[in-house]
Amino acid sequence: MQPDSDPGNKQHYRAIWISDVHLGTAGCRADHLLDFLKHNESDYLYLVGDIVDGWQLKKSWYWKQSHNDVVQKVLRKARKGCQVVYVPGNHDEAARHYAGLDFGGIAIRREAEHTTADGKRLLIIHGDEFDGVIQHIKWLAYVGDSLYTAILQLNRGFNWLRKQLDLPYWSLSQYLKHKVKNAVNFISDFEKILAGEARRRAYDGVICGHIHKAEIRDIDGVLYGNSGDWVESLSALVEHADGRLEVVYWTTLLSQPEKTGRKNRQATSDSKPAFDNELPRPGWPVTPVPVSKQQHDDNHPLSDPSQETPCAS
Repeated sequence: MQPDSDPGNKQHYRAIWISDVHLGTAGCRADHLLDFLKHNESDYLYLVGDIVDGWQLKKSWYWKQSHNDVVQKVLRKARKGCQVVYVPGNHDEAARHYAGLDFGGIAIRREAEHTTADGKRLLIIHGDEFDGVIQHIKWLAYVGDSLYTAILQLNRGFNWLRKQLDLPYWSLSQYLKHKVKNAVNFISDFEKILAGEARRRAYDGVICGHIHKAEIRDIDGVLYGNSGDWVESLSALVEHADGRLEVVYWTTLLSQPEKTGRKNRQATSDSKPAFDNELPRPGWPVTPVPVSKQQHDDNHPLSDPSQETPCAS
């Protein structure tokens, strides 16, 4: 993906899918998501669940200004004509009570359907409905969520140290998920089950979230897409004007958060990921760009290569 030399220009997509933002938690990378929303426009914006983390907010209140800014940015997109559809997940399941209603120009739906520019019918669903732990052993899901939160806290401290040593970002939680056999098997089974549900209901494909693993691949003739998350991978799924789907990663900022004066970030897709309080380094090009899945995988080999698949076109 080649950027325009003018960082003020915005990329326009036919559709954007984002999921698993987890607003209301310390692990949410709201500044990166806000930066992504500022520099990318679309005709359709799908919020595919776990946008707000109600589970964590019940335990303790955490809501930074950047979290509020994300909400305001989405509402502003809806006012300007973008068709915003919100499909709640298990962490924001309270919003499911309002499925079928529209608030502030945002349509809340239990699930949705999207037709791509090249005619493919896609089922849009968060995916927790097909997670046996969530459906039948919910107490275990809460335990797992607490452990996951602890790993993310460890990951932040670990990467703070790596940054001091001038080392690139590395996700401990992603590494564990890809290396632990049971986690790998769960992800593979989840993907096959979602693809099977799409086939059963005569869809050409499915786009979901839930497992925090961005992906686009063909599963027995059915397109499977996952929009990833904004806690670890900082990813979104996009549709180009011709109907082509792609996973993009937003691991660098085009502009600083407002509290730091909104200076332009200087990085490229093949540079080390930038962080909120990191200063530009001499010699870097002046225009950072969203990173494609292949570029991201080349730069951040978090998983066994045998588990990775290329983006579908």
